[in-house]
Amino acid sequence: MARKLVVISAGLSVPSSTRMLADRISGAVQREVTARGEGLDVEVVELRGLAREIADHLVSGMPPSALRHALSAVSSADAVVAVTPVFTASYSGLFKSFIDLLDPDALTGKPVLVAATAGTPRHSLVLDHVLRPLFTYLRAVVVPTGVFAATEDFGSNGGRDGEDGLDRRIARAASELGALLVSTSGSVPGFTAPAVDEVGKVDRISEDSLTPFEQLLGNQLR
Repeated sequence: MARKLVVISAGLSVPSSTRMLADRISGAVQREVTARGEGLDVEVVELRGLAREIADHLVSGMPPSALRHALSAVSSADAVVAVTPVFTASYSGLFKSFIDLLDPDALTGKPVLVAATAGTPRHSLVLDHVLRPLFTYLRAVVVPTGVFAATEDFGSNGGRDGEDGLDRRIARAASELGALLVSTSGSVPGFTAPAVDEVGKVDRISEDSLTPFEQLLGNQLR
């Protein structure tokens, strides 16, 4: 049975560089999975068309059918590619609003590739300082390589990094996600999410299981 990849694209314009990057990444992942002898079904969740429904759901708690389908698609995916434009050094409000509506366990143990677009390379740190912590908090398994594309990366010269340009970064990230997709189905084997309470905090560790600090210090001084 074919694996399912869901691509979340939060671009606002038409055409959108965010959607362009999302399509290039999903195409690369599909080639990687096919080369490993597996099939891959790709579904794109375009948030621009869901903006009004997302806002309505945030205030009413009643998701319309199109939004309900999009949320369900992410929950049932074997892997996710999440691509957002960068606004004020962070993900877009539309992107975060959609993520906020996901079931808290929708991404637990699920392979996720994070990507972002911006007008300048100065925003590339958003991958590791904003997107990666967000999906780690949601207990997703974020692949090591994120993909960032500035406006100049879409130019005819192949990007700002020479032989390590955008295509190379996409290929490396797609290879990592493809390997996880072929070896897993929905979540990474052996991954156990920490128990969380209703406000998302890790359950308290029993005091009986803790080693006294004095004992730890004594071990170090021997």
